[in-house]
Amino acid sequence: MDSNDRAIVSFAMLSHAMVHTYELSIPILMLLWAGEFSISIGFLAVVVSAGYAMFGLGALPTGILADIYGSRLLIVCCLVGMGVSFLVLSVAPSLPVLVLALVCWGIAASIYHPAGLSLISTGVVDRGTAFAYHGMAGNAGIALGPLVTALLLLVVDWRLVTAILSIPALLVALYAFRARFDETAGTKDRQGEPDSSDEPSATSLSELWAGSKALFATGFSVVFMIVMLNGLFYRGTLTMLPEILATFLEPVVGDLQLFAPNSPMAEEFQPSRFFYTGLLMVGIGGQYVGGKLTERVATERGLMVVLASLSITALAFIPAARAGIISLVVVSAALGFLLFMIQPLYQATIAQYSPADTRGLSYGFTYVGTFGVGALGAAITGLIYEEIGVFAMFATLAGFALLASGLSYSLLANGSIRGDSSTAESGGD
Repeated sequence: MDSNDRAIVSFAMLSHAMVHTYELSIPILMLLWAGEFSISIGFLAVVVSAGYAMFGLGALPTGILADIYGSRLLIVCCLVGMGVSFLVLSVAPSLPVLVLALVCWGIAASIYHPAGLSLISTGVVDRGTAFAYHGMAGNAGIALGPLVTALLLLVVDWRLVTAILSIPALLVALYAFRARFDETAGTKDRQGEPDSSDEPSATSLSELWAGSKALFATGFSVVFMIVMLNGLFYRGTLTMLPEILATFLEPVVGDLQLFAPNSPMAEEFQPSRFFYTGLLMVGIGGQYVGGKLTERVATERGLMVVLASLSITALAFIPAARAGIISLVVVSAALGFLLFMIQPLYQATIAQYSPADTRGLSYGFTYVGTFGVGALGAAITGLIYEEIGVFAMFATLAGFALLASGLSYSLLANGSIRGDSSTAESGGD
């Protein structure tokens, strides 16, 4: 990598880590918000889904804006918006203000993925290495965000925690003004290559409509359904797991004392928070294995097998959790591993089933499906958990995964409907 590549990758890695730090700190904080605002955890999940929905729905227009205004400006807006939203969370006096802050966070966070992936694809010459580092940074945020949140909650109130969490994003935004890089250096270096299209960007509604029709006329329409179903599983699982783990761990480790019994830290210590963090850390290994599989097997086959395995794991979760702590650890580790193993597989599949000149648009739709439509997973699982029960919730999640596995099989059986790209590029979440 040259100096321009390093500057872009450093900025993108920091920003990517910030987005996922906030995303996965919210389920940890939900347990405290439920008590603070006197709302059940199931209905709070519905409330939180509003913010998560905006996280995905804003991705499509952001991809278009990045082509017009450049990625750096949009990513700075993302960072400032997320930081300010968490500052508002820290002083939220009521549930409506909490919802407003979460929606503002979702709108700000939705900016990152299309703008960040666009920045790497147009500004970096060594894109493969850049995407790898970018994905690793996202995984670090996914794992460390909840851990940092849980550790801070041991010593300070949740309001101060959210205020403290706002600081890193604002610091990275300041760093953006000092960083020096050329956003188009990678495109200039690759002039004449098949993927460096000189086609105009979709900067009007007519161009967006035409590009979208061309994209969904290919097998991408099926991939989009798979991504959407995976998003429902992903969001529904990660939103409700802290509450479910707390329920099953309390009888087992309720008497565990790591701190003085009457100390504030003993009062705030919740083993489920750290168990949840461990589950997410296992997911880093899943990301690695999934990435390796994209080079060794047909991605459609990989998706089919992993999604079917996720369905089985979801159905087995409650019986395993009730059987004891060891089986709970095993099934939780399997869930975390498989949940994140899917991401590089579907990223590679998207590249295979989208024409090269609509690749940016395909990523925009991908994040609408994963995080926008997928946000309904939090509302659906929260309501089912509240009204029917935890096993029905996991059975619903298993249904999402099984349907997605069947769609993956249909892609495998009809490989001729791929787009015009034969080379997979994985940007990672």
